[in-house]
Amino acid sequence: MTGENIRVLIAKPGLDGHDRGAKVICRSLRDAGYEVIYTGIRRTPDEIVNTAVQEDVDVVGLSILSGAHNVLFPKIMDLLKEKGADDIAVIAGGIIPDKDIPFLKKIGISRTFLPGSSTQDIADWIKKNVRKRHNE
Repeated sequence: MTGENIRVLIAKPGLDGHDRGAKVICRSLRDAGYEVIYTGIRRTPDEIVNTAVQEDVDVVGLSILSGAHNVLFPKIMDLLKEKGADDIAVIAGGIIPDKDIPFLKKIGISRTFLPGSSTQDIADWIKKNVRKRHNE
């Protein structure tokens, strides 16, 4: 196991109905030793944040294809802050135009993975940049 008990929530916000990519990420991260929770599709920002807090995750991965990232992601980041969970690393992936990445960084998205990013890149980024939020 190389995940060092890091807990990762993979979430599909909004109305996206396609989740093959998110499921591939889940499997890859599990294979890399991370504990992974998958929300399923069509989750609201409230559902995602409540799950992140309840499951005490270290990372939230947001997968989006609908183009609604500039609306949904700020809501998620605001809710994390309201719940005192803004120390959770948030990463994003999917169909996100390059021009939107600076905005996502500004609101607190730690890293954006675009189409073509390897699952190994994601696992490696988590390993290098995320620590457990709470000592056990």
